[in-house]
Amino acid sequence: MKHLRHLTTFGAFALAALAGVAPTPPAVAKDTPNIIVIMADDLGYGDLSCYGATELKTPNIDRLAQDGLQFNQGYCSASTCTPTRFSFLTGMYAFRQPGAGIAPPNATSLIKPGTETVASLLKTAGYKTGVVGKWHLGLGEGDAPDWNGKLKPGPLEIGFDYCFLMPTTNDRVPSVYVENHRVVDLDPADPLWVGKKRPSPDHPVGSDPEVRKTLKMDWSHGHNQTVHNGIGRIGFFTGGEKARWRDEDLADAWVEKSVAFIEKHQSDPFFLFFASHDLHVPRMPHERFQGTTKLGYRGDAIVQLDWCVGELTKTLDRLGLRENTLIVFCSDNGPVLDDGYQDGAIEKLHEHTPSGIYRGGKYSIYEGGTRTPFITSWPGTIKPGRSDKIVCTVDLPASLAKLAGQSLPAGACPDSFNVLDALLGKDDAQGRDHLLQQPNKGPTLALRVGDWKVLSYADAKPKKHLTYEKGPGKHELYNLSDDPSETNNLAKSKPEKLKELLSQLEEIQSAGHSRPDWSEN
Repeated sequence: MKHLRHLTTFGAFALAALAGVAPTPPAVAKDTPNIIVIMADDLGYGDLSCYGATELKTPNIDRLAQDGLQFNQGYCSASTCTPTRFSFLTGMYAFRQPGAGIAPPNATSLIKPGTETVASLLKTAGYKTGVVGKWHLGLGEGDAPDWNGKLKPGPLEIGFDYCFLMPTTNDRVPSVYVENHRVVDLDPADPLWVGKKRPSPDHPVGSDPEVRKTLKMDWSHGHNQTVHNGIGRIGFFTGGEKARWRDEDLADAWVEKSVAFIEKHQSDPFFLFFASHDLHVPRMPHERFQGTTKLGYRGDAIVQLDWCVGELTKTLDRLGLRENTLIVFCSDNGPVLDDGYQDGAIEKLHEHTPSGIYRGGKYSIYEGGTRTPFITSWPGTIKPGRSDKIVCTVDLPASLAKLAGQSLPAGACPDSFNVLDALLGKDDAQGRDHLLQQPNKGPTLALRVGDWKVLSYADAKPKKHLTYEKGPGKHELYNLSDDPSETNNLAKSKPEKLKELLSQLEEIQSAGHSRPDWSEN
C-alpha cells in the first residue's frame, strides 16, 4: 500500500487565521511522490547488464529496469559533464549559456540565483530538496571561490535545501567536501589555496619524474599537476589537509549523506539529486570493490555505482517509501576509456562494449556520446517494460514540475519539454520529436528530428584522438532507423534533407528556446 500524504487547504488557512498570522499557501495540496534522480558519470549505453553487458553484472540497477521502464532512446543533453548537469537543472541547453563548458577548479557559480531550476520548482511545490555528490557547476562569485569562507552562491541559492558536494571533479582540485556553504573539517590554521600555477618549486606534481615513480595510479595525459592521495590532478592546491578526502571513500560518503537526507525527510515529499562520481577518472573505487570484475578499475567502479543504487533502494524499502518514490536513473554523458590515467580500461576491456552498438562516446556528438542508460522506476505506478520514446535529461525540470502540480513560469526552462507521460509509461504518451545534442560547447552541435540526424562541426577536418573522433566533412547526415551506428554518411546523397535539418538547427540556435510555449506560461 502506498504511503500517501494529505494536506487540507481549508484547514491550513483556518488554523493560520485563528493564530493571527498571515496564512502561507500550502505548497503540497495533493499526494505527491518522492523523487530521486541518480546521475552516473561517464556511463555508456552498453555498460550495464540490463543494457546487454556480459562482462559484468549490475543487479541493483537491473532490478530498477526489471521493475520499471527501460528506455532504448534515453539521452543526456551533452557528451560532457558540466553542460549536461547545467541543462538538467535549468532546462536550458548549455550552449546558450556563456562559459558552460567543462568547469575549471576555480569556477564560480554557473547558475545564478534567481534562475528557475528543477530544485526550485519542486521546492515551491513543497518538496525538501537535496543534492549529494559531484557538483562541477562552480561555487561562489567573483574571480574565484572563497574556499576558506562562505561558498555562496551555490546549490542553496538555486532551490536546494541541503548539499554535500565534491565541488569540482575527482580529477580536479581541490579534493575536499563542501557541505552547504563551507568546506568540511577545514582548519583555519591550515587555509586552502587553489590556483593555476605551481605555488612553489617543491610542490609535489605528477610531472616530476621522481614523484611519478611513487604514484599509485599513473597518468597518461594531463592530470600531472598536484598530487593528492598518490594520484596526479588537474590544477594546484595547498592546505586543507584535514579536509581532504580519499578517492576510495567517496561513494561511501555519498551513500551515508543520502541515507541521512532520506531518513530526515521521510515524512515529507523530498527530491534528492544523487550525483555519483562513478565512473569518472581517476577510477579508484573502495578496496572492497577493487578486483571484483575482470575489466579493471573501470569495471569495478561500475560495480560500486550499482552498490550505491542498491543502498538507496534498500533505504526506501526499510522506511516503507519505495512505492511512493519515483527513481530516475541516467548518466551525464557516454563512456570514455583512457581519459588521462593508466588504469587498465583499454587493456582489460575484453569483449565489453561501453557504447553498445553506438558510435563515439564522451566528447562526441555521435549517439554514443549522449544516448545512455535511462530508467524510470515507481512500483505500482510505472508498469515494467521497455520504451522507444525519446526522452532527455533536459526534460526533467518540466516533467517533474508537472508531476508536482507546478506550472513553468514564463521564460523558465526554455528547452525542457513535458514528457512526464512517457517517463511514466502511459499509453499513447509522446516523447520528444526532436533533440539537440552538444559536446563540451558550441559551435559543434547535432540535431535529431525523428529518425534523421545532422551533425554540424566547426570545421571539415577529420579527427582521431584517444577520447574523440569525427569523420571528414563539416556536416554529416544519418538515418538512425536504418543506420543506428552512424556509419553511412548521407550528407552528399541527401542534400535537401541536409539543408532542411541545418535550417532547423540554426532556428533553434537563434531562437533562444525550443519549447513552443516558453513565453506563454
